[in-house]
Amino acid sequence: MELVSASNRALNPVPGASTPRRAPRSDSTSGVFFGMGAYSIWGLLPVYFIWLIPAGAVEIVANRVVWSLGFCALLLTVTKAWPQLIAAVRNKRVLGNLSVAAVLIAVNWLTYTFGVTTGQAIEASLGYFINPLVSVLLGVIFLKEKLRPLQWAAVGVGFAAVVVLTIGYGRLPWIALVLAFSFGLYGFMKKRVGPRVDAASSLSIETAVLAPFAAVVMIVLSLNGQDTLGTLGAGHFWLLAASGIITAVPLLFFGAAARRLPMTTIGLLQYFTPVIQFILAITVLGEQMGPERWIGFCIVWLALVLLTVDMLRNYGQSRSLRRARSLMPAAAQPLPRD
Repeated sequence: MELVSASNRALNPVPGASTPRRAPRSDSTSGVFFGMGAYSIWGLLPVYFIWLIPAGAVEIVANRVVWSLGFCALLLTVTKAWPQLIAAVRNKRVLGNLSVAAVLIAVNWLTYTFGVTTGQAIEASLGYFINPLVSVLLGVIFLKEKLRPLQWAAVGVGFAAVVVLTIGYGRLPWIALVLAFSFGLYGFMKKRVGPRVDAASSLSIETAVLAPFAAVVMIVLSLNGQDTLGTLGAGHFWLLAASGIITAVPLLFFGAAARRLPMTTIGLLQYFTPVIQFILAITVLGEQMGPERWIGFCIVWLALVLLTVDMLRNYGQSRSLRRARSLMPAAAQPLPRD
């Protein structure tokens, strides 16, 4: 889910892509479809993970890493992108940041898969609802950014929501908080890499870092008779093997969308994922929402409304300022500062 500013960071869950200032209408339309495709696939992941039961979260994530690496290798071969990958690996700064990112995304995947497969998909969706608020906080903590009044209000309302939900759950909603913070920090690490690494190379490096550990997990599970990959038939085997495609395809869709759409549109499309997850949890998966949880979620949604209004207003002001500057004579424009 690239962090550009506090407001854009809050509304861009998958980092690492840049967008042009303007795009032709046809490109914008296809960009919207690519974006909807990416976020819809992420939103439908709970159904996929339920299909994989009785495989546990650890086995699912281990397979996801190993099969993703295989898919990435195939993708790099087809697109002849191995030189970009090699260049990224040789850069110690890039490799270090992506290694940390790999650990963070592994924590995110494990937590999310555990939440879904143990009947806590609603709380998992909450994590992605509050992720924009966490991203704003990370901007203040790590980048020393100053928040605008509406952003402060959104963060305050979000904190109140966590308090209400803690009361509603009878415990701290740790699954949601781990998901929000792990993905927020993941985005921060990807921001440190910037545009120096394309999406396919980035995912390849991250999965390569995790693959040895994932392979060991798969071997240990097999030796202990606890794996399901090769014991529940061909259908289950190919469902697990498909995790590589299911991991990589939405990232590629997102990259295609990010190249065609402004960050404002990408930010609004990102809400597709938790909304779909939430609807699936209370309909298909049959999870229950008590009054306290409804109140807590409504407070979270209020915080997101405040954040979105601030983002749209700031985007409009920035766009007007850029337009005004473009109309100014060259001699009248302010000189750049050293």
